[in-house]
Amino acid sequence: MRETGKLDYLEMPATGGTLDSVKAFYANAFSWTFTDYGASYAAFDEGIEGGFYGSPLEGTDKPLPVLYSSELEETLKRVEDAGGRVVKPIFSFPGGRRFHFIDPAGNELAVWSEK
Repeated sequence: MRETGKLDYLEMPATGGTLDSVKAFYANAFSWTFTDYGASYAAFDEGIEGGFYGSPLEGTDKPLPVLYSSELEETLKRVEDAGGRVVKPIFSFPGGRRFHFIDPAGNELAVWSEK
C-alpha cells in the first residue's frame, strides 16, 4: 500500500550507454525484467518500482527518487513551508501527476500522485 511521504519509485538515467545495453546488463547480472514504455523508457519492479530513461528528462541527469502523496497540493505546500524549492510545478504524466523540488542539500526529488 502506498503511503504519503514514502519512497515509492526510482528513475535512473541510461544516457551513458544505450537503453538496450542497460537493460541487458541488469537482466544478465540480476535477472531483472522490464516493461517498455516507448523507445526511451523501460520500467522495472525489483524490490522497488522504477525505470530507466534513455533520453534526458528535462533538467534531470541523475537518479531521481520519487515519493508518493495522496494529497499532492498539500504535500507541495508542506515542501515549500519546510524550505524546499519547487523546480517543476505540478504537471500531468501518463501515470498521474507530480512535481519536482530541491531539498536543502541540493538533491532533486519528485512527489507523485495517481490521477
